[in-house]
Amino acid sequence: MKRTEKNTQWHMRVILLLAGDIIAIMLSSFLALWLRFELVFADIDRIFLESIYQYAGINIICTIAIFYAFHLYTSLWKYASVNELVNITLAVVISGIVNAVGMRAFQNPVPRSYDILYTMFLLAMMIGIRFFYRFVRFMKTEYFIRNRKEMSNVMVIGAGDAGAAIVKELRLNETLKRRVCCMIDDDPAKKGKYVQGCLVVGGKKDIISAVERYGITKIIIAMPSAPKSTIKEIVDLCQHTECKIRILPGMYQLVSGEVSVSQLRDVEIGDLLGREQIKVNLNEILGYVQNKVVLVTGGGGSIGSEICRQLAGHGVKQLIIVDIYENNIYEIQQELKRKYPELDLVALIASVRNTHRINEIMDKYRPNVVYHAAAHKHVPLMEDNPNEAIKNNVFGTYKTASAAGKHGVERFVLISTDKAVNPTNIMGASKRMCEMIVQTLDKFYPTEFVAVRFGNVLGSNGSVIPLFKKQIAEGGPVTVTHPDIIRYFMTIPEAVSLVLQAGAYAKGGEIFVLDMGEPVKIADLAKNLIRFSGFKVGEDIEIKYTGLRPGEKLYEELLMDEEGLQATDNNLIHIGKPIDMNEAVFMRQLKELKAASDKDSELIRQMVKEMVPTYVMKEE
Repeated sequence: MKRTEKNTQWHMRVILLLAGDIIAIMLSSFLALWLRFELVFADIDRIFLESIYQYAGINIICTIAIFYAFHLYTSLWKYASVNELVNITLAVVISGIVNAVGMRAFQNPVPRSYDILYTMFLLAMMIGIRFFYRFVRFMKTEYFIRNRKEMSNVMVIGAGDAGAAIVKELRLNETLKRRVCCMIDDDPAKKGKYVQGCLVVGGKKDIISAVERYGITKIIIAMPSAPKSTIKEIVDLCQHTECKIRILPGMYQLVSGEVSVSQLRDVEIGDLLGREQIKVNLNEILGYVQNKVVLVTGGGGSIGSEICRQLAGHGVKQLIIVDIYENNIYEIQQELKRKYPELDLVALIASVRNTHRINEIMDKYRPNVVYHAAAHKHVPLMEDNPNEAIKNNVFGTYKTASAAGKHGVERFVLISTDKAVNPTNIMGASKRMCEMIVQTLDKFYPTEFVAVRFGNVLGSNGSVIPLFKKQIAEGGPVTVTHPDIIRYFMTIPEAVSLVLQAGAYAKGGEIFVLDMGEPVKIADLAKNLIRFSGFKVGEDIEIKYTGLRPGEKLYEELLMDEEGLQATDNNLIHIGKPIDMNEAVFMRQLKELKAASDKDSELIRQMVKEMVPTYVMKEE
């Protein structure tokens, strides 16, 4: 029904335009003669009037056809701009030339100046008719905006092409209920100037004062080409205003001409990392997995499932997903089946702690590349269950890596963590031991064993962001362990890109480390999430500091002092040189640790301390 009504309205507008154009064509003809004879109608020679009458039908048909060819009846005139003005001008000039040629071909005499005068009058009328509609709509919108009390006062940050497009749409579309009051841009040449009728009041230092002066309730950041550090700085400033913040995601909207209010999104935590997202050309680095059998342990988890997603589209011969949790593996299996129906996909329920099962899988499928993402990762839980951390992380890794070596796997990539550096908890210490295992096994097998170490992953299962969101949804309080605790963060795709690139760089025994930029205060993260959710910190949602949990550090290090750094082709990825260690002693200690963990020994932490000298045990 609505579509029919819109079509009817559209047809009525076209009919009115046609009628207006026909009147304008005839009127332009008579006005050209009238002006030629110095505004005295009685002085016009009758033969000239008859010429116009006789040629009028042909002139109207030709002119309308030319106008149609230039889309003058199919353009949306409420968005009319320079392009439409150029089209009108070209259409009128061509129709004027056709009119002049035609009148002479049909021997209809007119004064020599008639052609130029006729074209000028017709151009003025065509512009007037079409832009009059936009003028009326603009005046109607302005009246609507100024008299609607429920309108939101909006500030647009960025007075470039994207900002201008956003302002233009907000002014033309009264249904959006937003009034653009001012713009912000750091270009001093734009200050005091108007963009789409909106004043540029200053730079980012003027944001807070402009919000107060104009009563701003919503801020739109329209800077798709700005670096992440600039966006973070602006968002930090906007946070002090308690305005709702929206942002234009990226350059592709500007390039494709799709800049519009519908493209705006809420500011996300990822915008506050203060660094550019890591760019990895997967097509270049994933040559080593093409036509290969790839196995991913922990393939249903946050990191493991993303590894599977990125591998699925890069020509692997067969993708084997191994996970102990059936719900996780079922979800990623169904997703990949939908997206990649031709993929040879195998989903297996198995525990990395089961030696026989892991060896059976390796023997049956003969993977070329293994990504080992299966692990217990929750620090407080592992502090309460230290033997389980050792059984799953340490010996799950040992069994999987040993099976990989025995069955001729070409590359084995361990997913590690920054908590393995100078660990203060059993989870971190267990992951450090996993790194030591792959370094040791690298010397006993042809397999290239490497580890990839990174920080906290935004949005992963059990991470701080989902917890904060849940607490906010429940009305608070949001719990933070310490006001000064800081962490390095990265997105899941970034983490996986590093893992995949490590596999490409692998020569054996390396620990790959990501330059993760500046650390983020967890308390600031909590405050920003509360504000992003539309609440006021301390008024609507409280932040409660609970104290550091067992084994928790105020900050995480990414690299141990002894390891040093080596550069790679990617300047955001570094290689830590493996620490010299006595493999024979380590393997003996590992055997003793296995026996102790099987008996759930209470001395497990002391035994780990002997194997990982940098491990700082909590005081009982």
